[in-house]
Amino acid sequence: MRATLLTGAATLVALPAIAQEMTVFDYAGFEDPAFHSTYVEKHGQSPGFAFFGDEEEAFQKLSSGFRADVTHICAGSVTKFVESGIVEPWDLSRIAEWENLNTDLTGTQIGTTEDVYFIPTDYGSTAIAYNAEEVPAEDVASLQVFTNPKYQGRMTLPDNVDDAYALAYLATGTTDWSQATDEQFQAASDWLRQVHGNLRTYWTDPAELAQLLASGEVLVSWAWNETLPTMVEENFPIGFQREAEEGSSLWLCGYVNMKDGEGSEDLVYDFVNAMLDPSSTVALLEAGYGQSNAAAMAGQGEEALVASGLGQIDAPVLAQLPMDSALREKQNETFERIKAGF
Repeated sequence: MRATLLTGAATLVALPAIAQEMTVFDYAGFEDPAFHSTYVEKHGQSPGFAFFGDEEEAFQKLSSGFRADVTHICAGSVTKFVESGIVEPWDLSRIAEWENLNTDLTGTQIGTTEDVYFIPTDYGSTAIAYNAEEVPAEDVASLQVFTNPKYQGRMTLPDNVDDAYALAYLATGTTDWSQATDEQFQAASDWLRQVHGNLRTYWTDPAELAQLLASGEVLVSWAWNETLPTMVEENFPIGFQREAEEGSSLWLCGYVNMKDGEGSEDLVYDFVNAMLDPSSTVALLEAGYGQSNAAAMAGQGEEALVASGLGQIDAPVLAQLPMDSALREKQNETFERIKAGF
C-alpha cells in the first residue's frame, strides 16, 4: 500500500459517535477527507478509521477478531483475503461509477467466480527514482543498475515484498507474476539476494526515501511514483525511469467488504462510492495516486499524469495483480530471509 507505514496495534481515530457507525481499516494517510468528499458532504464528517502497518498485520488482526466494515488492500493480497472467508462480494448495482472504471483494473478478480470481491480505487507506478545530477541516464537504462558495484551502498529498495518481487521478476525476464513458475520464482529470489549486498537500506515510507535521496546517502532507488512530484516540489534533481529495458511495475489497491462488519452497509457503499467519485480525482492525483475511475482520470490530461509519474510509457509493465496464495507466502518468507542476509 502506498502511504506512510505504521506499526503496532490498530488505532481508531476518535470521531463523533455517528461517524463510528462504520469503520474503515486502512493505511495512514487515506483518512484525508478530500479523498471521500461526497461522503463528508452527505454525512457531515468522515467515517471512523483504524490503521495498520502492512497487509499481513491487517489480515492477522481481522482473522483474530478485530472488526472493521471495509479494508483497503492491494491486489496481491486479494486471493488470501477471499480464500480466508472474511470478506463478502460487492453488490455492483450499488457502485455508481463501476461502468466508468478502468477495465484493466476491474479484471483483478479471483478464479472463475462472477462475484466481485475487490473494488479497485487507487493505483500507481514503481520504477527507478535517481539523482539525475549524479547518475547518468544510461546507467538507469536497465534494472541491472541495482547489481552495479558502482553504486554499492548507495541504493535502496522498498521494505515491501510485492514491490521487491515485481522488480526482481522484471529484472529476470518475467512480466506476469500470476503465472510465475518455480524456476522464475527462484531466479527472482537469487537476483534479490545479489542486490541485497549492494543496498544501504530498505526504505519503509516515502518520507524516509525522500530524506535518503535529499541527503545524498542514496543515489538510486526503486520507488513509488509519488516520490517524483514530492522531490520536484523540493527542487531536487529527481529522475524517474519507467522505461528501463526490462520495464517497470504498476501497483493497484482497493477495498474489500468485510463479512462480519458491525457497521452500516449503507455507509460502506457511500464511502467506496466517494473514493471513486470524480470529485476525489484531483486530490488523489496530487497525493501521487491514480484513481481507477478512467473517465475522471482522462479529464486530467496527459501532462498532469506525466507530472505524477503516471503517463503513458513504451516499455514492459508488470501489473501487481492477484497471485496464487501459496506463491505469495513463499515470496513473503523468502524476502524476510533475504533481508536477514540468508
